[in-house]
Amino acid sequence: MSDELPALPVVAVTMGDGAGVGPEVVVAAVTRPEVLGMCVPVVIGDAGRLEKAAGIMGVDATIQRVERVSEAVNAPGRINVIDLGLLPGDLPWGQLSAVAGDAAFQYVRVAADLAVKGEVDAICTAPLNKEALHMGGHPYPGHTEMLADLTGTPEVSMMLTTSKLRVIHVTTHIGLVDAVARIEPGLVERVIRRGNEALVRAGIDHPHIGVCAINPHAGEGGLFGHGEEESKIVPAIEVVRAAGLDVDGPLPADTAFYLAGRGDYDLIVAMYHDQGHAPVKVLGIEDGVNVTVGLPVIRTSVDHGTAFDIAGKGVVRFESMVEALRQAVSLARRR
Repeated sequence: MSDELPALPVVAVTMGDGAGVGPEVVVAAVTRPEVLGMCVPVVIGDAGRLEKAAGIMGVDATIQRVERVSEAVNAPGRINVIDLGLLPGDLPWGQLSAVAGDAAFQYVRVAADLAVKGEVDAICTAPLNKEALHMGGHPYPGHTEMLADLTGTPEVSMMLTTSKLRVIHVTTHIGLVDAVARIEPGLVERVIRRGNEALVRAGIDHPHIGVCAINPHAGEGGLFGHGEEESKIVPAIEVVRAAGLDVDGPLPADTAFYLAGRGDYDLIVAMYHDQGHAPVKVLGIEDGVNVTVGLPVIRTSVDHGTAFDIAGKGVVRFESMVEALRQAVSLARRR
């Protein structure tokens, strides 16, 4: 890192889809005193959109354009932004836009490049809209897959964390039938190991991990499903247990999340998207954070979408973005 920078970790904050709530949560979060006390946030986005968002959110801020990260300075009311200037000034709030979708990709591309080069210590992303992203010519299922591609990483995992629960997913943005077909012992084993390693890096020396089944009641001894638990999950659990990991399962998902919610497990391994996302959003979406596990760079994100229905109205909550920044800083310091 440049000697001109403060000793605080530097976090690249991507603005997300400019038609959604991303600009609003970004300006509200990066101006918070607790955020400025723990990192140097550098927004990758559009200065004009951030200025509009600051006005909407009632944030008294100066949007300071910088050409490079080394020019960023922490000061009350100052938002450092690498301005890509991709959005038209009259972009409507809350509407799908191919221009905004392409811009959201470009913000992440620039942030990933900065992180790979070591010019920033972590990336924290505001939400993008997958349909707009596709309209803009970038057919990724989401941030997770995009960052894997941009960093040349063959396989990564999505981990959701809240104050009550941590969940890592074996599959994410694919249909349920396709998810069940994709699950196999090698993939389950790798996800369990990635989750264990992530928690160890976060300071949990010997994580207790619960692994969800695919079928209701974990198959009920073969009554439900076609033996998926025995063929797809049990072999992976046996391997990681032999390696010394503290793993239980396959567990009925409803029981697993109940036990995790009361503190019995440090991490739950979910087999597919909604199996993991639904409990997290019930138990703690306000402080929920998405962490991409397995990348060569640190990436955290808010655990909500672009919320087009409230975009541009100044009513969005920004606690998840503050928590995402806090976790990015925590991971950066441990690294």
